[in-house]
Amino acid sequence: MKEFCHYLEKGANALGLNLSPEQTGLLTAHAQQLQLWNAKMNLTAIKDIRLVAYKHFVDALAAAQFLERSSRIMDIGSGAGFPAVPMKVICPNLDVTMVDAVKKKVSFLNHVVRTLKLGNIKALHARVEDLARDSEHFQMYDTVTARGFADLGKFAELAGPMLAPGGRIYALKGANALEEISSELKNKFQITHRSYTLPFVEAQRVVVILQSPSD
Repeated sequence: MKEFCHYLEKGANALGLNLSPEQTGLLTAHAQQLQLWNAKMNLTAIKDIRLVAYKHFVDALAAAQFLERSSRIMDIGSGAGFPAVPMKVICPNLDVTMVDAVKKKVSFLNHVVRTLKLGNIKALHARVEDLARDSEHFQMYDTVTARGFADLGKFAELAGPMLAPGGRIYALKGANALEEISSELKNKFQITHRSYTLPFVEAQRVVVILQSPSD
């Protein structure tokens, strides 16, 4: 995985992030498991290790820079672990719950958590609509994240019940994300956004941040 390490460190440096050897090792272990499991099941359509490094790992690291250092996070539609696992690696104090409706993906996520020996992060096989009726999850999260999960209105509708008062939704999206901000969303949330260019692949990214009322 030397090639992956090269691209990961190159991308992180371009973001101004100085990964520790331990962090690099954990992210590389995640990438290695992704390669192994992806040969057996469809976790990602991206096979080129350079693009895996930039479009999955570096993208998640870039978005993590905009996080408030919240204590409890739910990541919806975690898939192969993005952005949740890289966020946890560089922000180890986070308490992360990953949610995916595909059982095989949840098996992979829990395998990665065990392999990397990460604490305070787990994956649930569930539909987020069902978790909204569960007292363990309803209004229990400071932050809800998702990458490319659904249009902004649908994501906010699903994520909203999970947020504690004053909590924030972080939607990781492409260049046209701001077109999804409706007047209805503006009435419900305080909305800001952060834009960045993904290094070396010149892809435009936007993190839309929706903050719920604190009362």
